[in-house]
Amino acid sequence: MKARWNCLVTGLLLMIFSTSAAYAQRHVYVEAESFENKGGWVTDQQSFVVIGSSYLMAHGMGRPVKDAATTVQFPGPGKYRVWVRTKDWAPYPKGPGKFTLHLGGQQLGNVFGESGSDEWKWYDAGVIDVKETSAKLVMKDLTGFNGRCDAILFTDALKFTPPNTLAALTAFRNNVLHTSSTPAEGGHFDLVVIGGGIAGTCAAINASRLGLKTALIQDRPVLGGNNSSEVRVHLKGDIDKNHYPKLGRIVREMDNGDPGNGNPDASEYGDARKIAIVKAERNLTLFLNTHVHKVEREKDRITAVIGRNINTNEETRFTGTYFSDCTGDGTVGYLAGADFRMGRESKAETGESLAAEKADSFTLGTSNLWASLEKDTVSSFPETPWALQFSDEYHIDQDRSDWEWETGFGNFNTITDAEKIRDHNLRAIYGNWSYLKKSKPEKYAKRELAWVAYIGGKRESRRIMGDHVLTQMDIQEGKRYPDGSVTATWTIDLHFPNEKNSKYFEGQEFFASTKHIRVAPYTIPYRCLYSRNISNLFMAGRNISTTHVAFGSTRVMRTCGMMGEVVGFAAYLGKKYKTTPRGVYQQHLRELMGILNDDATPQGVSNEAGRQ
Repeated sequence: MKARWNCLVTGLLLMIFSTSAAYAQRHVYVEAESFENKGGWVTDQQSFVVIGSSYLMAHGMGRPVKDAATTVQFPGPGKYRVWVRTKDWAPYPKGPGKFTLHLGGQQLGNVFGESGSDEWKWYDAGVIDVKETSAKLVMKDLTGFNGRCDAILFTDALKFTPPNTLAALTAFRNNVLHTSSTPAEGGHFDLVVIGGGIAGTCAAINASRLGLKTALIQDRPVLGGNNSSEVRVHLKGDIDKNHYPKLGRIVREMDNGDPGNGNPDASEYGDARKIAIVKAERNLTLFLNTHVHKVEREKDRITAVIGRNINTNEETRFTGTYFSDCTGDGTVGYLAGADFRMGRESKAETGESLAAEKADSFTLGTSNLWASLEKDTVSSFPETPWALQFSDEYHIDQDRSDWEWETGFGNFNTITDAEKIRDHNLRAIYGNWSYLKKSKPEKYAKRELAWVAYIGGKRESRRIMGDHVLTQMDIQEGKRYPDGSVTATWTIDLHFPNEKNSKYFEGQEFFASTKHIRVAPYTIPYRCLYSRNISNLFMAGRNISTTHVAFGSTRVMRTCGMMGEVVGFAAYLGKKYKTTPRGVYQQHLRELMGILNDDATPQGVSNEAGRQ
C-alpha cells in the first residue's frame, strides 16, 4: 500500500481552486509502519496507548538490518520541509539507535536516533525541492540496535511545526490520513474475543464449535501471546488434574510441547499450527494485526469495539452480543469503564497473610527473553556504553535467559511504561552480553546472540473485578464454590527483585527471584470470569477477578486456556437463554456445571460442531 497523503485546508474550500497566490497547506504524512517493504525493520504496537500509533524498529541485535522502503506520492512539485518523529531510546548520554532517511537517493537531514532525548518528538530534516510527484523513501539502519521511527511528514508550509502532544497529534494524524472517518464494518458476532493469547484463542475456538458466530481479534501477526515465537514462554499449569473432563481439550490442541523458555528455534512454539487450528473453524473469523483502542457502550453494555490495523492504520468496527476481554491488560474492560484493580491490596483489605502491609502499585514485571548459539568461528560484539554496565564483581554468566530476566516491579507501570520496560531489558541484555564477549572469551568467543525478544512478555497489569474476587484463602483452603470451574494447580508464584541485582542496580532491577508456595488443586469460580458492572463482558487470562496474591497462581497459560474454554461454554448458554454472563450464573448454573462435568452435550451441538 503506497503511503497515503491528503491536504489539510487552512482557508475556505474555494481557495483550493483559486488562481490567486493564496493556496492551501499540503501535508504528506507517512506512517513508518505502513512502509510497503519493511526490510529487516519490525512493527511495534506495544506503546499505542502512549503515542497513539505503531512504529518501525530496527531490531538487529547489534547488526544493521535491511533497509525499509516505500513510495511517496506528492500532490505536486515544490519545496517541502521534512519532519521525522523519533526518539533516542537509550540516551546515556547518547544511544545507539541510529538511522538515516533518503528520498530519491538524497539523504534527508542528518543521523536520527542519537539526540540524547528519550521523548518521542519531531526532528527537522530540512527543506527539499520535490520535482517528481512520486519518489522512493528509504530508511537505513546504521547499528542494528533498535532505532525507531514513528512517522515522516512532508509539508509545503515551510514554517509549520507538527503537533507533538498525544491529543493534538492524534487529531492531526486522523485529519491527514482520514483515520477519523467512519471505520469499515467487520460484522456482527455472537461473541467478540479480543486478545489472541492462549486464553482468548481457546475461548474463541470453543464458542465457535458450539455454534456461535465468533470473532478473534489479535494485535500481533501471530497467536499464542506469551507462548508465541515473539515472546517464547512455555505453557505451565496442569490440565490432567482438573475436576472436569470437559476442560483442557482445546488447550491440548494448542500445546506444541515444552520447548522451555527462550528457545532459539522459533518453530518450537507452533505459530503456524495455532493459526491453522483457528482458521479451520467455520464459525470463527480471525483478525490479526488489529489493535482494539475504542469501545462503544450503551448503559452497562458494550455494543462495539474499534480496532486499528497496526501496519496499514485502517480501522474496523466489530459489533457483538457478548465480548470477552482476553487482552491481558484488561484493555477492553478499562475502555468500557469496568471496575478493575492494579497493584497490591493491603492485608487489612483482604485478610491475606501474603498481602502487602499497605496497598501499592507493585506488580510482577515483564520479561524479554534471549538466547545465544555456538558458532564455528570467533565473533565480536559492539561496545555498549549506552547500556547497563557490568563488571567482574557483578555480571550474569548465562548463554541464554530464563524467566528471571524481568523488569517492572512497581517502579515502572507495565501498561504506560511498556516501551521503557522493554528498553531497560534490552540495555541489560546487550550490556551483559557485551561484557561476556569481551571478558570471558574462553566461554563466549564463538557464541552469538541468536534471538532477543522485542515484544515484552507481561505478567501483571489490570485485573477486572467480577462478582467474586479470588483470594489466597480460597486457594490454600481449596474452597469449592458451587460455580467452581477451572481447576488450577500452579503455586502462588509472586516475583520480587533479586537481592543481589538490587544491590548493584537499585531502582533499576531487571532480575527476579520468587518463592513457590505450594497449593492443592483448587477451582476458580465462574463468577471470576465476567465483569461485575459491564453486563456483557467476559474475561479470561491473567486479567480475571483475583487479588494480587491469588493472581500469582492463576496467571499461567494452561490454566488461562481452560478459563477461555469456560467462557465459550458460558457464552453458548447466554445466547441459548438470551441472558447475561451473570444470568448464566444466577439461572443456568446447573446446566453449565453439567456441561463441564461432561454429563451432557450442549443441546443441538455435537462434539464435532463447527469443525467441518
